Amino acid sequence: MIRMLHRWPGLLALALVMVLAISGAALSVFPVAERFSTPQAEAGLTVADLSERIRTAYPGVEQIRRAPSGRITAFWFDDGTPGAAVIDPATGKGIASADPNPVERWLTSLHRSLFLGDAGRIVMAAGAAAMLVLSVSGAMLVARRMGGWRRWFTPLRGPASSRIHTGIARVAVAGLILSSATALWMAASTFDLLPDGAAPPAFPTEVSGSTGVSLAAMEPLSVIPVTELRELSFPYPGDATDAFTLKTDRGSGYLDQGTGELLAWAELTMWERISETIYMLHTGQGAASLGLVLGVLALGVPAMGVSGLVLWFAGRRSRPRLRGNHPANGAATILLVGSEGGSTWGFAATLQHALTTAGQHVHVAPMSGFEPARYPQAERFVILAATWGEGQAPATAKGFIERLAALESVPEAPLAVLGFGDRSFPAFCAFADEVGSRAAAKGWAQLMPFDTVDRQSPQDFARWGRALGAALGIELTLEHVPTPPVTGRLTLISRRDYGAEVQAPTTILRFALPEATFLQRLTGRGFGRFQAGDLLGVLPEGADLPRFYSLASGRRDGFVEIVVRKHPGGLCSGQLLALKPGQAIRAFVRHNPAFHAAAGRSPLILIGAGTGIGPLAGFIRGNSRKRPIHLAFGMRHPDSDFLYRDDLAGWQVDGRLARLTTANSRGAKPRHVQDALRAESAELIRLVHEGARIMVCGGRDMASGVAEALTDILAPTGLTPLALKAEGRYAEDIY
Repeated sequence: MIRMLHRWPGLLALALVMVLAISGAALSVFPVAERFSTPQAEAGLTVADLSERIRTAYPGVEQIRRAPSGRITAFWFDDGTPGAAVIDPATGKGIASADPNPVERWLTSLHRSLFLGDAGRIVMAAGAAAMLVLSVSGAMLVARRMGGWRRWFTPLRGPASSRIHTGIARVAVAGLILSSATALWMAASTFDLLPDGAAPPAFPTEVSGSTGVSLAAMEPLSVIPVTELRELSFPYPGDATDAFTLKTDRGSGYLDQGTGELLAWAELTMWERISETIYMLHTGQGAASLGLVLGVLALGVPAMGVSGLVLWFAGRRSRPRLRGNHPANGAATILLVGSEGGSTWGFAATLQHALTTAGQHVHVAPMSGFEPARYPQAERFVILAATWGEGQAPATAKGFIERLAALESVPEAPLAVLGFGDRSFPAFCAFADEVGSRAAAKGWAQLMPFDTVDRQSPQDFARWGRALGAALGIELTLEHVPTPPVTGRLTLISRRDYGAEVQAPTTILRFALPEATFLQRLTGRGFGRFQAGDLLGVLPEGADLPRFYSLASGRRDGFVEIVVRKHPGGLCSGQLLALKPGQAIRAFVRHNPAFHAAAGRSPLILIGAGTGIGPLAGFIRGNSRKRPIHLAFGMRHPDSDFLYRDDLAGWQVDGRLARLTTANSRGAKPRHVQDALRAESAELIRLVHEGARIMVCGGRDMASGVAEALTDILAPTGLTPLALKAEGRYAEDIY
């Protein structure tokens, strides 16, 4: 519901909201410019003194006005000819024209009414209402995505469009709520939908009938500072029944022109003060700095609008079109999906089609929209959940765990949870497993035991489908055909071969960087945005599923590089190692933010063996700021498989690599990388105390040995690899 409230006002009123925001941002500059370009009254200057100075310069003065910016304007008649000017309060003389700024006037008309009068005001009020709905619903969605209000500024992940959209929203949303709410108040006041609340004093029934008292002798004007003045109107010349009209920040009243006596006075009402405060907050008049800040925040609206459109189109492409998706309030089977890259939605579509064919009413929705009250007819819940990173919730499941924990009671309908993942990763289906465990701990009845699908296996999915059918008492056949990934063509430009002497052929393959469109750069799709540590999915000939290799380069390097070892009988590695320069493969990028070199100046401890050097070499290559990086690299023999040997030497010379430690498992004195770590335990402890982050890449056995060695090394400090991982200071890329 919240997502729909955010999506449709944004799509339908995008152009209108952008006009409001851009014109409002432009208008916010004028109060600041006026404040700094206008001479200000000196401290202690009274209204009487200012009035005398102006009347000396312009004997026919009729009115003096002071704007919230401090600009003073006088209006007069000279031999029947009207005149007006901006006044220098130090001299009482005019220094500039009082005519309105034509650009400001044009922008104001655009902002208020689109030059369409009252009809335009109604349209712009609707735009302000849309902005308010967008801001409030957007704030709720951001809180849901980040896992709660307390995690509002948690670091973002995902494609550029998503990070731009959410990042700007987190900063700008409070200002946009304030601007849109005050705009609606002002629109309601314009159309008399709010009470006036003004209580001006009645014009006095009796005056002295005399004229000519000096302004200096008028006590009220002599004690009121110019900084409180709003307007002083002079009596009509020759009319003894008229009076001075005075308006200040505290109220308004009338002064006798013969005696200077205050004839009537009325303080501002509370309603007037509220209305004036709202006007000040919206326009910046009287609070120029705040107005400028709100104007700058409003400039985020165009960026959020464009990035929001990109996200909407990307979302439509990543989700299958679910025909016959039953309304939530009438469905018996509720199918909730947690997906990061979109592949889990394909499985959901297959399951929805099979259940619908079997006569079930099925509603499919993202896990992030889970609200039990939406499903009054639910007889069962089924969750299909992927896992992101090291066990975190995928994009469409953000906030599910928190909402589950907040429930006073779980739904009566039973639950089935199916996890999707890759067994080669340590956190295989960890998020889905956590969902199942927390649901069980909460007392949610199980429809069937927790199960998993490895590497998008259609066979695993079909097996689970038969078990689900048995639980439902129906025959259920799930014939899932994975949607092939969108690939790009990579042409090999160079290769460096190693390892033949130790019967472990290994090659560094470098491909030309494909061209990327602006949309790909913005969304991170294709080869628009990637960095070392991300994964290159290679689709070998004769296979349906891709094989993944850690990237040893980023887009800024200008090429795509991976390290591949030949596996006996390996289909993909065999094809890759047979490539010659000029030949091409089909591949795509899968982002892997859990294994990126986070920004900062704290040291990096990189540990790898064999082909695990790939992403670590990419981190070092990209270390242009010369962050302290210490590399421990294990190999069989330095004469056969010392990958990146010359590169590492060059990186040490130019300061990208601070220290290199190697370990050779074959030779006169064989040792493994974990042995090298133990030999340098004192240095490791020092680096960890300095805030170092440890990153490990390579085979599972090597990673296990490294974790064991680090546990022993760090024991005197009270730290463990597990504790460092909880702090975000220990990351693994294991295969």
